[in-house]
Amino acid sequence: MRVLLYSVLIAGLVVLHTTLLPHLSVWNIKPDVGLVAVCFVGLLAGELEGLLVGLFLGWAMSLFSAGDLAASMTVKGGAGFLAGLAGRQMAQVTPILLVSGLLVASIGGGLVTMWAAKLSEQQNIWWVLQTIIVPQACLDAVIGGIGYWLLWSRFHLDRLATEQEL
Repeated sequence: MRVLLYSVLIAGLVVLHTTLLPHLSVWNIKPDVGLVAVCFVGLLAGELEGLLVGLFLGWAMSLFSAGDLAASMTVKGGAGFLAGLAGRQMAQVTPILLVSGLLVASIGGGLVTMWAAKLSEQQNIWWVLQTIIVPQACLDAVIGGIGYWLLWSRFHLDRLATEQEL
């Protein structure tokens, strides 16, 4: 059942990312909803499922966009694994912690993607950071915060609020 759910999630996110998000950009910056979704999967299901969903989602997204395969798989798989690890080790995941973690993960993913793109001498790294990476990270963090609020208010996820008893 989980495999089917994750397959539908991956297919839906790829379709959303390739068809709808180019038209919903904010100041010509598109959010990385795949990274946000992988972090939620890692938080809710654990590090192994976050890693696997991140790897498959990174692979599928790089097939349908002009992204680097290794960078996309590494960023999304690593983000899912680290989110699962953080969700397991922390007693309480607050909205501020989630938004901060998404901000850091998105900036790290942008830096890995920038490094994989091998910018030329004429391209300014600081300009890329100021105009693309940091605004996209802020947008990802806002979307993650809204998603956290919606999930917690609708489903009262105890896994994110307190540590489960054995």
